[in-house]
Amino acid sequence: MHLSVDDIRACLDGGVPSLLATCSADGVPNVTYVSQLHRVDAMHVAASFQFFNKTRENILANPSAVAEVIDPRTAARYRLQLRYRHTESAGPLFESMKAKLSGIAALTGMSGIFKLQGADVYEVLAITAVPNPALPRPPGGNLLPGLRRVSERLAAQTRMDALFDTLLQELEAALGIGHAMLLLCEAGARKLYTVATRGYPSSGVGAEVPFGAGVIGICAEQRAPIRIAYMTAEYAYGRALRESALAHGMLESLETQIPFPGMPAPHSQLAVPVIGGGELFGVLYAESAQDRRFGYDEEDALVALAAQLAGLLRALREAADDDAAVPTAAAVPPQAGRPALVVRHYRADHSVFFDDAYLIKGVAGAILWKLLGAHAADGRVEFSNRELRLDASLKLPEIVDNLEARLILLRKRLAERCGHIGIEPTGRGRFRLRVERPLQLEEFD
Repeated sequence: MHLSVDDIRACLDGGVPSLLATCSADGVPNVTYVSQLHRVDAMHVAASFQFFNKTRENILANPSAVAEVIDPRTAARYRLQLRYRHTESAGPLFESMKAKLSGIAALTGMSGIFKLQGADVYEVLAITAVPNPALPRPPGGNLLPGLRRVSERLAAQTRMDALFDTLLQELEAALGIGHAMLLLCEAGARKLYTVATRGYPSSGVGAEVPFGAGVIGICAEQRAPIRIAYMTAEYAYGRALRESALAHGMLESLETQIPFPGMPAPHSQLAVPVIGGGELFGVLYAESAQDRRFGYDEEDALVALAAQLAGLLRALREAADDDAAVPTAAAVPPQAGRPALVVRHYRADHSVFFDDAYLIKGVAGAILWKLLGAHAADGRVEFSNRELRLDASLKLPEIVDNLEARLILLRKRLAERCGHIGIEPTGRGRFRLRVERPLQLEEFD
């Protein structure tokens, strides 16, 4: 039976080290363990290059090699006839292998020793099963019924906020993924902001992740799935993300940082890019306290859902401001006798504070300040997406602005942090501002 890399990809997750045999130019063989053999595609694998050792010397002189891999579920063995093609020291393949290797190193107590220098790519010439006792393959693992259910639920959504919530709800209900979040791109700023989460004590909506920081940031930067099967401090978030963001100048002040909602020490992480028509919309991220929780099947499922999500986001974004008509409605005066809510706005980053408590910044902060200013000036409560998009003072990005997503983020932050001000959808591309206390607006440079 002809086998491809896809038939044995369960062997390539790093759970069991692989054997790699090479031969020098003068015919002296060498056999060594490699930390990781990585699937590139159905006809290629990559081995981690960490040291300039005998294996490295041999393949540069003689590109033929043989690898033996083990299925960690059944102990079945397979032998791969290989031919070295090239080495990659940057890009999606390198970053994915680097992330996985970090998890393997942490599991084996070799953090700081395993340092990936390159990914040696081999063409797979043949794969043969090695006769040996093996366990039957464990039952289950078919994610297609669950994937179909999630896909159908997503296709039924007509509002972006419902799309976000349905996605995370169905990931848990249909695929058993209880900790997940969706982050969207900040156009032109090389960072992402969290718009929906599930499974965490606090939502963390609005938390930011710079490109290149942790699993999520690398996934966005490389536009490639990143999956880690074991706990690793290098790719954890919390304090590490905070320090990375500050070091890169992404967060000018700690008081305007919304804490990242992720697990303090996840044992499995999976991030997939949300891409459609060549455009990166964001990242879908899942994590678990269980080792090896996400395999290739879960990666395939989330990649498929991310592709569908990108198409739906594009369609909903284009339809979000189709209706330009804004119905007139009488302003609802704040309740008399209640103390004024002090709202401070800083022009430098559009950060907004309510009574000294940080709420939001960036484009969402600029939008909120615009709405509150219009309300304070003439009592307006009805607004449309289109008028915001056409408002030059907001300086919205010319492309990929995801205005509807910004409004969802703003609505969620207001619901979490301030019961006196809210945003309520009233139709496609229209919404109402609810203000229940007098406002004292203050603006600073």
